[in-house]
Amino acid sequence: MAIAEIIQRNVGGTLIAIELEKPYPENYQQTVQQVVKENETGYLPPLKTKIDSMQNYDVVFLGFPTWDMQMPPPMKSFLHQYNLSGKTIIPFNTNAGYGVGSGFQTVKELCAGSKILEGFETKGGLERDGVYFVIKDERAKEAEAEVKKWLQKIKVME
Repeated sequence: MAIAEIIQRNVGGTLIAIELEKPYPENYQQTVQQVVKENETGYLPPLKTKIDSMQNYDVVFLGFPTWDMQMPPPMKSFLHQYNLSGKTIIPFNTNAGYGVGSGFQTVKELCAGSKILEGFETKGGLERDGVYFVIKDERAKEAEAEVKKWLQKIKVME
């Protein structure tokens, strides 16, 4: 959420959190097992989040963490549920230092009729180590500078 908030502060827009009808278990290992199973079977968990005004947006920043070296199943659900054809999609990712995995490729595949700009990725939380939010204090300043540089590079901010 920290990166999404930095983007919003710099370019405006509406922040929308993708929530599941049935949240993942509190236990990290149970969640990991469930996500692995969902990825293996292609299961798309139902979303609690409903966006009635998607047609009003020409540009969609799409933020997600890397789970199992992939885009999380809830984001895949979102991209299957909403038609983003003709829109400009700007992906951004937080990960544990291993990179975005196949996440940006999945954006390209599931948003084939969209213009996809260069994505942004940075190291974020280390959930498996119990560190859920590491973009704060000095790291937040670094992240803000990294995000601004990226926004200028992709020409959505001067």
